[in-house]
Amino acid sequence: MTLDSYHVDKELSWLSFNERVLQEAADKSVPIIERVRFLGIFSSNLDEFYQVRFADVKRRIIIDEERGVESHAKELLSKIQAKVVKLNQDFDHLYNDILLEMARRHIFLVNERQLSDHQAQWLKRYFRSNILPYITPIMLNKDVDVLSFLKDAYSYLAVQLKKEGEEPKYALIEIPTDELERFVKVPEPKGKRQRKTIILLDNIIRLCLDQIFSGFFDYDTVEAYAMKMTRDAEYDLTNEVEHSLLENMSESLDQRLTALPVRFVYQRDMPPEMVSKLIQVLKISDYDSVLPGARYHNFRDFIGFPNVGRKYLENPPLPPFESADFQLQNNAFEAIRERDILLYYPYHTFRHMTELVRQASFDPKVRSIRINVYRVAKNSRIINSMIDAANNGKRVTVVVELQARFDEEANIEWSRVLTDAGVKVVFGTPGLKIHSKLCLISRREDGVLRDYGHIGTGNFHEKTARIYTDFALFTADQQLTSEIRKVFDFIENPYRPVKFNHLIVSPRNSRRRMYKLIEREIEHAQAKRKAGITLKVNNLVDKGLVNLLYKASNEGVKIRIIVRGMCSLVPGVKGVSQNIKAISIVDRFLEHPRVFAFENGGERDMYISSADWMTRNIDNRIEVGAPIRDPRLKDRIMEILEIQFSDRAKARVIDKSMSNAYVKRGNKKKIRSQTEIYDYLKHVERQELKNAEKLQHDTPPVKG
Repeated sequence: MTLDSYHVDKELSWLSFNERVLQEAADKSVPIIERVRFLGIFSSNLDEFYQVRFADVKRRIIIDEERGVESHAKELLSKIQAKVVKLNQDFDHLYNDILLEMARRHIFLVNERQLSDHQAQWLKRYFRSNILPYITPIMLNKDVDVLSFLKDAYSYLAVQLKKEGEEPKYALIEIPTDELERFVKVPEPKGKRQRKTIILLDNIIRLCLDQIFSGFFDYDTVEAYAMKMTRDAEYDLTNEVEHSLLENMSESLDQRLTALPVRFVYQRDMPPEMVSKLIQVLKISDYDSVLPGARYHNFRDFIGFPNVGRKYLENPPLPPFESADFQLQNNAFEAIRERDILLYYPYHTFRHMTELVRQASFDPKVRSIRINVYRVAKNSRIINSMIDAANNGKRVTVVVELQARFDEEANIEWSRVLTDAGVKVVFGTPGLKIHSKLCLISRREDGVLRDYGHIGTGNFHEKTARIYTDFALFTADQQLTSEIRKVFDFIENPYRPVKFNHLIVSPRNSRRRMYKLIEREIEHAQAKRKAGITLKVNNLVDKGLVNLLYKASNEGVKIRIIVRGMCSLVPGVKGVSQNIKAISIVDRFLEHPRVFAFENGGERDMYISSADWMTRNIDNRIEVGAPIRDPRLKDRIMEILEIQFSDRAKARVIDKSMSNAYVKRGNKKKIRSQTEIYDYLKHVERQELKNAEKLQHDTPPVKG
């Protein structure tokens, strides 16, 4: 049997990851409002799956058909469809269970048929004043090209107007969630203050259909049914030389807006003739996913479901804390110059990063700032500091990744704002995404330039830094900062030869370096020296790396893996991967960092990186991994990983069956790693402050 037999299709592995998200919604130990929000995360994930991964499988089928070859993708598509149907059924049952559980907590999510007369009248007035101005039905007739305006992954109401003896008329109404909140709190009658009633915007529109159509159309009955369409999110970049990347990306976004659908979800009691009409106007093919569903679609809005009840119905806050290393110095530069600093978001506050660039923006010693951004917050303090720095006469370069999927439009706008402010904006090369998380600040100190660098696993994004776990290394190590400078030069001149001795940089040396590090562990194992590999990644699907891990396992290298999402590797197979164990952790924070640790005969090497172990990240993107050199920080990262491997609350076993079984607790303490890590790091920071205070107290004053 070939090693290819031990590679799980990444699409099926991805659906298995989303099933773990659904497990969190099903977990009764999770506060009920958080369970509702996990339904929203599951739905949002599934939208992106169809936009990207399902669409890719569909394209592979079409290409294989055009080439006249047998397509494995057809069989894969069938497996995907079956799995999605099962997940959607589980979702529907779970949603109903959660509604009942919320009702026990006196929170009622109602539809338009469950209102009192008083509430219905209040909502009709509310609709006329607050919602009707945003409603414009689109009538479905031969003069209307639905695909030219229908928004991707938005929820719509498909409306049927019927009059005796006439053909029914059809219309589409967009649920205007861009302008309005999807959840509306309905007033309670006197004496029922404990009860909280919420209604979806969709159902308010259903209640008030007559206000929309009456006087314009003659009908006996009007009915509305939910539907949603998902488009292929890929796009083609034009190869015309005279087009800039900015122009190409703008055109490509227009292509996405008119891309053909890959999924059509409709309310299961929608009349068959209406379903047929919509399939026709949406140009749904035999390879697209057509799914009957429940009364509501676009559950991604449920990520923001409001807690109208008691505080205990959602997770207790874990407020981020400050790093002692930064606290103990007068400014960020003094702190970083003292020693390398490692932050772990969202446990540490992201304010240290925003404060670093704020200080750099006006510090008279700072000469230049270079940063690359992939995704940033809507009101980004990072970007504002870049503009402030330019206004203060600093040389500022911002590398903006225009190809960051689903953030392209925002990044195009940011690039224009920055350019207008006098910032040098660099876009990189089409087809070579810049996914590294770098910042380099040059400062004149004692007559020479000194560089301060940041290398991270996550984006410079204030919002995601509160919900994603990520490492950020701040360093003044000139070996590392000189190579960060080389990366920025490489981004601007990707075809100029460049060598990296310390950083692992895709696509320059990542595959070679990763292979070499794994092969070194094999040599240590063969020589009976200490050998082992510990990995933490989002995705592990690159065949070359997976096969080399199989080889290492067979040579006796002990391998432990924490993988959040896709995992093509199959652990625990005798003769293939018997020395490999893998888990996945899904909890209140999204696990996002990449860490690679190699035992190296007892002299452990450790790296943090922006790169997952996917072919695209190793060969087709600009990614950066940095060695952790400070033994103190190595130990800290390893302690965090050990806590995660000891998780007995949120860790699932990764295996060939993709059953997502929880790691068995046995007689061990029930450890929930994310809260355990919070307590561990908080203790570390307190201890650092105490040690500094003791040192200051014990150090005698210097005599004049």
